[in-house]
Amino acid sequence: MGDMTFILPEFEASAPPLDGELASDPQIAGFLHSARDHLGLEIGLIGRWIDDDMREITHVDSALDLPLEPGLRQHRDETYCWHVLNGDLPEMIADPAPYPAAQALGITHALPVGAHFSVPLRLSDGTVWGSFCAMSRQPDPTLTPRDLAIFESFAAMAAERIDTLIAEAALREQTRQRIEDMFEGDAVTIFQQPIHLLADSQPAGVECLARFPDVNKRSPGAWFGDAESTGLGEELEMTAVNGAIETVTSVPDGFFAMVKAPARCVVSGAVRAALEAETAANVVVTLTQYAAAEDKLALVQALQAIRPTARVAIDMVGTSYASMQLAALVKPDFVKLDMALARNVASDPAARALVSAVVALVREWDGAVIAEGIEESAQAEAMKALGVSHGQGYLFARPMPMVAAAQHLAGIVA
Repeated sequence: MGDMTFILPEFEASAPPLDGELASDPQIAGFLHSARDHLGLEIGLIGRWIDDDMREITHVDSALDLPLEPGLRQHRDETYCWHVLNGDLPEMIADPAPYPAAQALGITHALPVGAHFSVPLRLSDGTVWGSFCAMSRQPDPTLTPRDLAIFESFAAMAAERIDTLIAEAALREQTRQRIEDMFEGDAVTIFQQPIHLLADSQPAGVECLARFPDVNKRSPGAWFGDAESTGLGEELEMTAVNGAIETVTSVPDGFFAMVKAPARCVVSGAVRAALEAETAANVVVTLTQYAAAEDKLALVQALQAIRPTARVAIDMVGTSYASMQLAALVKPDFVKLDMALARNVASDPAARALVSAVVALVREWDGAVIAEGIEESAQAEAMKALGVSHGQGYLFARPMPMVAAAQHLAGIVA
């Protein structure tokens, strides 16, 4: 095809394009490009039908330098796709000359339009969401029904992908709304699980744990995961941190209260600000989710900035070199061992070797080691023999409301 001069009809000013994953989805873009390229067409478009009788362009794939972009809007009556949907034009047009409806459209003469394909994009509920179309500036008499079938196949794949992404977006919105409703309702509650000394089984402190609605159906991890997927992850994390710090005043004097704090909340300064606002005593900030932290130096500095108001612990998931290295840099007051080690420590030499390595490291700066997940006396004895000073788990106590935890620490049995 030789070069041709073309002029597009006027479009309304660009509106914000589709947001989220649908607008930038590589699969949809790939289907559009493949359909256009396979049939040797010059311009590919996906548009959706919107309010006010308009079509909004959502995706563009063109071999030409055209002033087309997602967000441009045009009245539906001025588009081939609307007339195809209404049955005034066929889905495949090799030459618009014989079709009065095509000749009445300004774009036919302005571009000009030669060959044209348009297939409605139908969702699983039967809704016609938009159209999948492509065109060239010159007629193509060689087009066959097989070409249309190929184009329809690409359109069907695009429609299925759009359907999936719309459903996922709706689910995310429902999830986001559920989390926002929880914020408004102050539905995050804090339980406290006692931590005991292994030497004499006496209580030494508690760990503050966030609990959410429908706790029997969905774990706290699921709530945090949902919040992360909707962009509310850090907000929910700080809600839990603030809630935990507020409960520290219920812990009797002489006992510590551990508050979990994800690395990004520590680096941002939000945890330090929360501590300074409450001025609670005997707080231990337990660092979590630090593996993904890109700037370890900034993390170490942020932890040091917390130390005037709280002690520091590191929640070690396993005993990787990275976590051991961070512990050596921070020199935390406590290191917490993952419960997987407690399950195996009484019978597995490898688990005992890992525990011994952590204990030896922490002794370099007179820190203490807490073993999570202690459920049997044999596990507690094995940990004590390896030099672990504290234990946490169902052998000693389950997570409980604040008042019950305070009574437990004071030796009051309900």
